[in-house]
Amino acid sequence: MSAKPSAQAARADGPLPESHPEGLLDTNTVILLPLLRHPEHLPQHALISSITLAELSVGPLVADDPQVRAARQGQLQQAEADFDPLPFDAAAARAFGRVAASLRAAGRKPAARAYDALIASVAIANDLPLYTVNPSDFTAITGLHIVEVPHPAHR
Repeated sequence: MSAKPSAQAARADGPLPESHPEGLLDTNTVILLPLLRHPEHLPQHALISSITLAELSVGPLVADDPQVRAARQGQLQQAEADFDPLPFDAAAARAFGRVAASLRAAGRKPAARAYDALIASVAIANDLPLYTVNPSDFTAITGLHIVEVPHPAHR
């Protein structure tokens, strides 16, 4: 899926982040894609990791409410249709060691944010900025370029 910036889009959220031809979206950003008001805050070519696909796959299986389950299944199927995920490969595994070490050095437990740490590892291994609506999830990860995407519920 390519997120193409709109030249006519409103810029009410302040200055645009630096432009990147490619970027990795974290799972929350993928979930919120249909609600994002400012696509110019996304990379020209948006990518996801296999970890995001794994995280989205959990959603329908743990939902108790049938409507929530159906909505999560729809999100998973949309992501599968729109993206060819980057794998968690040997380079990402090596990057994960650095990510876990930097989190521990900052007093954060890598296991508590395992999906986020693995997604960050894929971004680092592929030299991609990580686009997220939740930059605090990735605080203290050395070598990760974070691009904040304005959350659609916040102004």
